[in-house]
Amino acid sequence: MSVPPLRALPLEQLRARSSSKWRTYGDDVLPLFVAETDFPLAPAITAALTAAVLRGDTGYTPPDPGIAQAFAAFAQRRFGWSVDPARIRWTGDVMQGVVEVLRLVVRPGNRVVVTPPVYPPFFDTVEEAGAVVERVPLVDDGSRWRLDLAGIERALAAGARAVLLCNPHNPTGTVHDRETLAELARIAARHGASVVSDEIHAPLVHPGATFTPFLDAGPDAAAVGYAITSASKAYNLAGLKCAVIVTSSADTTAVIRRLPWEVEWRTGLFGVLAGNAAFAPESDPWLDGLLAALDENRHLLAELLAAHLPEARYRLPDAGFLAWVDVSAYGWGDNPAPRIRRESGVALHHGPLFGAEGAGHVRINFGCAPEVLREAVERVGALARA
Repeated sequence: MSVPPLRALPLEQLRARSSSKWRTYGDDVLPLFVAETDFPLAPAITAALTAAVLRGDTGYTPPDPGIAQAFAAFAQRRFGWSVDPARIRWTGDVMQGVVEVLRLVVRPGNRVVVTPPVYPPFFDTVEEAGAVVERVPLVDDGSRWRLDLAGIERALAAGARAVLLCNPHNPTGTVHDRETLAELARIAARHGASVVSDEIHAPLVHPGATFTPFLDAGPDAAAVGYAITSASKAYNLAGLKCAVIVTSSADTTAVIRRLPWEVEWRTGLFGVLAGNAAFAPESDPWLDGLLAALDENRHLLAELLAAHLPEARYRLPDAGFLAWVDVSAYGWGDNPAPRIRRESGVALHHGPLFGAEGAGHVRINFGCAPEVLREAVERVGALARA
Protein backbone atom coordinates (compact mmCIF):
# COMPACT_ATOMS: atom_id res chain seq x y z
CA MET A 1 0.00 0.00 0.00
CA SER A 2 1.40 3.39 -0.97
CA VAL A 3 2.14 5.91 1.77
CA PRO A 4 1.14 9.57 1.35
CA PRO A 5 4.14 11.88 1.03
CA LEU A 6 5.14 13.86 4.08
CA ARG A 7 4.45 17.57 3.66
CA ALA A 8 7.21 20.11 4.27
CA LEU A 9 6.61 23.00 6.64
CA PRO A 10 5.78 26.43 5.17
CA LEU A 11 8.61 28.88 4.63
CA GLU A 12 7.41 31.30 7.31
CA GLN A 13 7.76 28.56 9.92
CA LEU A 14 11.10 27.39 8.58
CA ARG A 15 12.56 30.89 8.65
CA ALA A 16 11.89 30.97 12.40
CA ARG A 17 14.36 28.12 12.86
CA SER A 18 17.79 29.02 14.25
CA SER A 19 19.84 26.32 12.48
CA SER A 20 22.57 26.86 9.91
CA LYS A 21 20.26 26.44 6.94
CA TRP A 22 18.10 29.37 8.05
CA ARG A 23 20.70 31.67 9.61
CA THR A 24 23.52 31.66 7.05
CA TYR A 25 21.74 33.88 4.52
CA GLY A 26 18.94 36.45 4.59
CA ASP A 27 15.27 35.91 3.91
CA ASP A 28 15.76 36.85 0.25
CA VAL A 29 17.70 33.61 -0.32
CA LEU A 30 16.21 30.16 -0.78
CA PRO A 31 18.64 27.86 1.10
CA LEU A 32 19.14 24.55 -0.68
CA PHE A 33 22.74 23.98 0.36
CA VAL A 34 23.41 22.37 3.76
CA ALA A 35 21.89 18.92 4.40
CA GLU A 36 18.97 19.90 6.62
CA THR A 37 15.42 19.02 5.60
CA ASP A 38 12.24 21.07 5.89
CA PHE A 39 9.81 18.53 7.33
CA PRO A 40 8.25 18.38 10.80
CA LEU A 41 9.92 16.02 13.24
CA ALA A 42 8.62 12.50 13.57
CA PRO A 43 5.94 12.63 16.30
CA ALA A 44 7.76 10.10 18.49
CA ILE A 45 10.85 12.33 18.47
CA THR A 46 8.84 15.43 19.38
CA ALA A 47 7.19 13.53 22.22
CA ALA A 48 10.48 12.20 23.59
CA LEU A 49 12.22 15.58 23.54
CA THR A 50 9.20 17.46 24.94
CA ALA A 51 8.91 15.01 27.82
CA ALA A 52 12.62 15.38 28.57
CA VAL A 53 12.39 19.18 28.69
CA LEU A 54 9.32 19.09 30.94
CA ARG A 55 11.06 16.85 33.44
CA GLY A 56 14.35 18.79 33.25
CA ASP A 57 16.13 15.76 31.86
CA THR A 58 19.20 17.60 30.56
CA GLY A 59 22.07 15.87 32.31
CA TYR A 60 24.81 13.51 31.20
CA THR A 61 24.18 10.61 28.86
CA PRO A 62 23.95 7.36 30.89
CA PRO A 63 26.43 4.49 30.54
CA ASP A 64 23.95 2.42 28.51
CA PRO A 65 21.59 4.84 26.75
CA GLY A 66 19.81 2.15 24.71
CA ILE A 67 20.95 3.41 21.30
CA ALA A 68 22.79 0.16 20.48
CA GLN A 69 19.67 -1.91 20.99
CA ALA A 70 17.49 0.62 19.16
CA PHE A 71 19.79 0.69 16.14
CA ALA A 72 20.14 -3.10 16.03
CA ALA A 73 16.35 -3.49 15.95
CA PHE A 74 16.06 -0.81 13.23
CA ALA A 75 18.78 -2.45 11.11
CA GLN A 76 17.03 -5.80 11.29
CA ARG A 77 13.63 -4.32 10.47
CA ARG A 78 14.65 -1.97 7.67
CA PHE A 79 17.71 -3.67 6.12
CA GLY A 80 17.41 -7.31 7.16
CA TRP A 81 20.79 -6.89 8.86
CA SER A 82 21.47 -8.74 12.10
CA VAL A 83 23.63 -6.59 14.36
CA ASP A 84 24.85 -7.60 17.80
CA PRO A 85 24.29 -4.64 20.16
CA ALA A 86 27.34 -5.76 22.12
CA ARG A 87 29.47 -4.84 19.08
CA ILE A 88 28.26 -1.21 19.02
CA ARG A 89 29.72 1.91 20.63
CA TRP A 90 28.40 5.45 20.34
CA THR A 91 29.70 8.99 20.02
CA GLY A 92 28.62 12.52 19.10
CA ASP A 93 28.35 12.31 15.33
CA VAL A 94 29.46 10.28 12.34
CA MET A 95 32.57 12.31 11.55
CA GLN A 96 33.74 12.08 15.17
CA GLY A 97 33.32 8.34 14.90
CA VAL A 98 35.25 8.23 11.63
CA VAL A 99 38.20 10.15 13.11
CA GLU A 100 38.35 7.96 16.20
CA VAL A 101 38.24 4.72 14.22
CA LEU A 102 40.87 5.96 11.77
CA ARG A 103 43.15 6.80 14.69
CA LEU A 104 42.95 3.15 15.71
CA VAL A 105 43.45 1.52 12.31
CA VAL A 106 46.09 3.75 10.70
CA ARG A 107 49.30 5.34 11.91
CA PRO A 108 50.29 8.99 11.46
CA GLY A 109 51.41 9.54 7.89
CA ASN A 110 49.58 6.50 6.49
CA ARG A 111 47.46 7.07 3.41
CA VAL A 112 43.67 6.65 3.44
CA VAL A 113 41.69 6.24 0.22
CA VAL A 114 38.76 8.58 -0.38
CA THR A 115 36.53 8.46 -3.46
CA PRO A 116 35.69 11.95 -4.71
CA PRO A 117 33.49 13.69 -5.43
CA VAL A 118 32.71 13.08 -1.79
CA TYR A 119 31.38 14.76 1.35
CA PRO A 120 33.91 17.54 2.09
CA PRO A 121 34.63 16.59 5.75
CA PHE A 122 36.09 13.29 4.51
CA PHE A 123 39.26 15.15 3.52
CA ASP A 124 39.42 16.93 6.88
CA THR A 125 38.79 13.87 9.05
CA VAL A 126 41.60 11.91 7.39
CA GLU A 127 43.97 14.76 8.17
CA GLU A 128 42.58 15.13 11.70
CA ALA A 129 43.43 11.48 12.28
CA GLY A 130 47.03 12.23 11.26
CA ALA A 131 46.77 10.43 7.93
CA VAL A 132 47.16 11.53 4.32
CA VAL A 133 44.37 11.59 1.72
CA GLU A 134 44.77 9.23 -1.25
CA ARG A 135 42.27 10.21 -3.94
CA VAL A 136 40.72 7.44 -6.05
CA PRO A 137 37.80 9.16 -7.80
CA LEU A 138 34.53 7.48 -8.63
CA VAL A 139 34.16 6.29 -12.21
CA ASP A 140 31.26 7.61 -14.27
CA ASP A 141 30.41 4.84 -16.74
CA GLY A 142 27.77 6.91 -18.51
CA SER A 143 24.81 5.51 -16.58
CA ARG A 144 25.98 5.57 -12.95
CA TRP A 145 28.93 6.26 -10.69
CA ARG A 146 30.84 3.34 -9.28
CA LEU A 147 33.88 2.68 -7.15
CA ASP A 148 37.15 2.36 -9.05
CA LEU A 149 38.04 -1.00 -7.53
CA ALA A 150 41.15 -1.41 -9.65
CA GLY A 151 42.35 2.03 -8.58
CA ILE A 152 41.64 1.26 -4.93
CA GLU A 153 43.60 -1.98 -5.22
CA ARG A 154 46.56 -0.12 -6.72
CA ALA A 155 46.46 2.39 -3.86
CA LEU A 156 46.36 -0.34 -1.20
CA ALA A 157 49.08 -2.34 -2.95
CA ALA A 158 51.22 0.81 -2.88
CA GLY A 159 50.78 1.16 0.87
CA ALA A 160 47.48 2.89 1.67
CA ARG A 161 46.14 1.39 4.89
CA ALA A 162 42.41 2.16 4.83
CA VAL A 163 39.47 3.12 2.65
CA LEU A 164 36.97 5.73 3.81
CA LEU A 165 33.75 4.65 2.12
CA CYS A 166 30.56 6.69 1.65
CA ASN A 167 27.68 4.19 1.46
CA PRO A 168 25.27 5.50 0.14
CA HIS A 169 27.50 8.03 -1.54
CA ASN A 170 27.23 11.79 -0.94
CA PRO A 171 26.88 13.82 -3.18
CA THR A 172 25.98 11.47 -6.05
CA GLY A 173 23.35 9.45 -4.17
CA THR A 174 24.92 6.23 -5.44
CA VAL A 175 24.00 3.02 -3.60
CA HIS A 176 26.90 0.60 -4.02
CA ASP A 177 25.68 -2.91 -4.84
CA ARG A 178 26.48 -5.97 -2.75
CA GLU A 179 29.02 -7.48 -5.15
CA THR A 180 30.95 -4.20 -5.41
CA LEU A 181 31.14 -3.97 -1.63
CA ALA A 182 32.13 -7.64 -1.33
CA GLU A 183 34.93 -7.13 -3.86
CA LEU A 184 36.10 -4.00 -2.04
CA ALA A 185 36.25 -6.08 1.14
CA ARG A 186 38.24 -8.82 -0.60
CA ILE A 187 40.71 -6.24 -1.89
CA ALA A 188 41.12 -4.70 1.56
CA ALA A 189 41.58 -8.13 3.14
CA ARG A 190 44.29 -9.05 0.61
CA HIS A 191 46.27 -5.98 1.58
CA GLY A 192 45.61 -6.01 5.32
CA ALA A 193 43.68 -2.73 5.11
CA SER A 194 40.55 -1.49 6.87
CA VAL A 195 37.33 -0.07 5.43
CA VAL A 196 35.53 2.62 7.41
CA SER A 197 32.01 3.08 6.04
CA ASP A 198 29.90 6.20 6.60
CA GLU A 199 26.30 4.93 6.25
CA ILE A 200 24.36 7.96 7.45
CA HIS A 201 22.13 8.06 4.33
CA ALA A 202 21.20 4.37 4.56
CA PRO A 203 17.57 4.89 5.72
CA LEU A 204 16.88 7.04 2.64
CA VAL A 205 17.21 4.57 -0.24
CA HIS A 206 14.72 5.09 -3.06
CA PRO A 207 12.66 2.58 -5.06
CA GLY A 208 14.77 0.59 -7.49
CA ALA A 209 17.83 0.45 -5.22
CA THR A 210 18.71 -1.80 -2.30
CA PHE A 211 21.01 -0.74 0.50
CA THR A 212 23.69 -3.24 1.50
CA PRO A 213 25.40 -2.50 4.82
CA PHE A 214 29.13 -2.85 4.18
CA LEU A 215 29.58 -5.19 7.15
CA ASP A 216 26.87 -7.46 5.74
CA ALA A 217 28.51 -7.80 2.31
CA GLY A 218 30.37 -10.99 3.21
CA PRO A 219 32.90 -12.49 5.63
CA ASP A 220 35.76 -10.31 4.39
CA ALA A 221 33.66 -7.18 4.98
CA ALA A 222 32.89 -8.27 8.52
CA ALA A 223 36.60 -8.87 9.10
CA VAL A 224 37.93 -5.55 7.75
CA GLY A 225 35.02 -3.18 8.25
CA TYR A 226 33.74 -0.51 10.62
CA ALA A 227 30.40 1.21 10.01
CA ILE A 228 29.45 4.57 11.49
CA THR A 229 25.91 5.85 11.17
CA SER A 230 23.23 7.95 12.82
CA ALA A 231 19.55 8.89 12.70
CA SER A 232 20.58 12.49 12.19
CA LYS A 233 20.37 12.74 8.40
CA ALA A 234 17.11 10.91 7.79
CA TYR A 235 15.33 12.46 10.77
CA ASN A 236 16.96 15.94 10.65
CA LEU A 237 18.68 15.65 14.04
CA ALA A 238 22.12 17.08 13.22
CA GLY A 239 22.04 19.45 16.19
CA LEU A 240 21.46 16.57 18.61
CA LYS A 241 24.70 14.65 18.89
CA CYS A 242 24.47 10.87 18.61
CA ALA A 243 26.03 8.30 16.25
CA VAL A 244 26.86 4.60 16.48
CA ILE A 245 30.05 2.72 15.59
CA VAL A 246 29.25 -0.83 14.49
CA THR A 247 31.49 -3.89 14.07
CA SER A 248 30.83 -7.50 13.07
CA SER A 249 33.87 -9.54 14.11
CA ALA A 250 35.73 -10.31 17.30
CA ASP A 251 38.87 -8.57 16.04
CA THR A 252 37.20 -5.33 14.94
CA THR A 253 35.10 -5.26 18.09
CA ALA A 254 38.28 -5.54 20.13
CA VAL A 255 39.63 -2.54 18.21
CA ILE A 256 36.70 -0.25 19.02
CA ARG A 257 36.77 -1.37 22.65
CA ARG A 258 40.11 0.42 22.80
CA LEU A 259 38.36 3.74 22.22
CA PRO A 260 38.57 6.03 25.27
CA TRP A 261 35.34 6.32 27.25
CA GLU A 262 35.45 10.03 26.47
CA VAL A 263 34.39 9.14 22.92
CA GLU A 264 31.05 7.93 24.29
CA TRP A 265 30.74 10.87 26.70
CA ARG A 266 30.56 13.17 23.64
CA THR A 267 27.15 11.71 22.87
CA GLY A 268 24.35 14.16 23.71
CA LEU A 269 21.49 12.99 25.90
CA PHE A 270 18.94 14.62 23.60
CA GLY A 271 20.68 12.95 20.66
CA VAL A 272 20.20 9.56 22.30
CA LEU A 273 16.57 10.25 23.22
CA ALA A 274 15.81 11.43 19.68
CA GLY A 275 17.78 8.58 18.09
CA ASN A 276 15.99 5.95 20.15
CA ALA A 277 12.64 7.44 19.12
CA ALA A 278 13.70 7.65 15.47
CA PHE A 279 14.82 4.04 15.35
CA ALA A 280 11.65 2.81 17.08
CA PRO A 281 8.90 1.07 15.02
CA GLU A 282 6.43 3.90 15.66
CA SER A 283 8.60 6.22 13.54
CA ASP A 284 8.55 3.90 10.51
CA PRO A 285 5.37 5.43 9.00
CA TRP A 286 6.94 8.89 9.23
CA LEU A 287 10.09 7.64 7.48
CA ASP A 288 7.99 5.99 4.77
CA GLY A 289 6.17 9.29 4.22
CA LEU A 290 9.49 11.13 3.99
CA LEU A 291 10.75 8.64 1.42
CA ALA A 292 7.59 9.12 -0.64
CA ALA A 293 8.11 12.90 -0.59
CA LEU A 294 11.77 12.65 -1.55
CA ASP A 295 11.02 10.21 -4.35
CA GLU A 296 8.54 12.68 -5.83
CA ASN A 297 11.00 15.55 -5.45
CA ARG A 298 13.94 13.77 -7.12
CA HIS A 299 11.74 13.22 -10.19
CA LEU A 300 10.31 16.74 -9.99
CA LEU A 301 13.85 18.13 -10.02
CA ALA A 302 14.56 16.25 -13.24
CA GLU A 303 11.48 17.80 -14.84
CA LEU A 304 12.35 21.29 -13.60
CA LEU A 305 15.93 21.09 -14.83
CA ALA A 306 14.77 19.87 -18.23
CA ALA A 307 12.41 22.84 -18.48
CA HIS A 308 14.57 25.62 -17.04
CA LEU A 309 18.20 24.43 -17.23
CA PRO A 310 18.18 22.01 -20.15
CA GLU A 311 21.98 22.00 -20.46
CA ALA A 312 22.41 20.83 -16.85
CA ARG A 313 23.34 17.19 -16.29
CA TYR A 314 21.58 15.39 -13.46
CA ARG A 315 21.23 11.72 -12.64
CA LEU A 316 18.46 10.56 -10.33
CA PRO A 317 20.09 9.66 -6.99
CA ASP A 318 19.55 6.17 -5.60
CA ALA A 319 19.32 7.54 -2.08
CA GLY A 320 19.02 10.68 -0.02
CA PHE A 321 17.77 14.20 -0.67
CA LEU A 322 20.87 15.61 -2.37
CA ALA A 323 21.28 16.10 -6.12
CA TRP A 324 24.65 16.34 -7.87
CA VAL A 325 24.18 18.63 -10.86
CA ASP A 326 26.69 19.63 -13.54
CA VAL A 327 25.96 23.18 -14.73
CA SER A 328 29.32 23.73 -16.43
CA ALA A 329 27.61 24.25 -19.80
CA TYR A 330 26.40 27.66 -18.58
CA GLY A 331 29.89 29.11 -18.21
CA TRP A 332 29.53 30.08 -14.55
CA GLY A 333 33.06 28.96 -13.70
CA ASP A 334 34.51 26.13 -11.68
CA ASN A 335 32.50 27.14 -8.62
CA PRO A 336 29.10 28.32 -9.88
CA ALA A 337 27.31 28.36 -6.50
CA PRO A 338 28.45 31.83 -5.33
CA ARG A 339 27.31 33.49 -8.56
CA ILE A 340 24.02 31.61 -8.48
CA ARG A 341 23.41 32.82 -4.92
CA ARG A 342 24.35 36.43 -5.65
CA GLU A 343 22.38 36.75 -8.87
CA SER A 344 19.40 34.45 -8.32
CA GLY A 345 19.00 34.31 -4.54
CA VAL A 346 19.37 30.51 -4.37
CA ALA A 347 22.04 29.03 -2.11
CA LEU A 348 23.45 25.72 -3.38
CA HIS A 349 26.44 23.77 -2.11
CA HIS A 350 29.81 24.52 -3.74
CA GLY A 351 30.84 21.70 -6.08
CA PRO A 352 34.64 22.06 -5.76
CA LEU A 353 34.44 21.43 -2.00
CA PHE A 354 33.70 17.78 -2.91
CA GLY A 355 37.00 17.51 -4.77
CA ALA A 356 38.41 18.58 -8.11
CA GLU A 357 35.70 16.46 -9.77
CA GLY A 358 33.18 19.03 -8.50
CA ALA A 359 34.31 21.79 -10.86
CA GLY A 360 31.26 23.23 -12.59
CA HIS A 361 28.90 21.35 -10.25
CA VAL A 362 26.47 22.27 -7.52
CA ARG A 363 24.75 20.11 -4.93
CA ILE A 364 21.04 20.79 -4.53
CA ASN A 365 19.10 19.85 -1.40
CA PHE A 366 15.64 18.76 -2.54
CA GLY A 367 14.42 17.89 0.96
CA CYS A 368 11.95 20.73 0.81
CA ALA A 369 8.45 21.59 -0.38
CA PRO A 370 7.86 21.06 -4.12
CA GLU A 371 6.93 24.72 -4.52
CA VAL A 372 10.24 25.81 -2.97
CA LEU A 373 12.16 23.51 -5.30
CA ARG A 374 10.18 24.84 -8.25
CA GLU A 375 10.87 28.48 -7.38
CA ALA A 376 14.55 27.79 -6.82
CA VAL A 377 15.07 26.14 -10.22
CA GLU A 378 13.00 28.82 -11.95
CA ARG A 379 15.21 31.51 -10.39
CA VAL A 380 18.40 29.79 -11.54
CA GLY A 381 16.83 29.23 -14.96
CA ALA A 382 16.19 32.95 -15.26
CA LEU A 383 19.88 33.56 -14.60
CA ALA A 384 20.77 31.13 -17.37
CA ARG A 385 18.53 33.03 -19.79
CA ALA A 386 19.80 36.46 -18.78
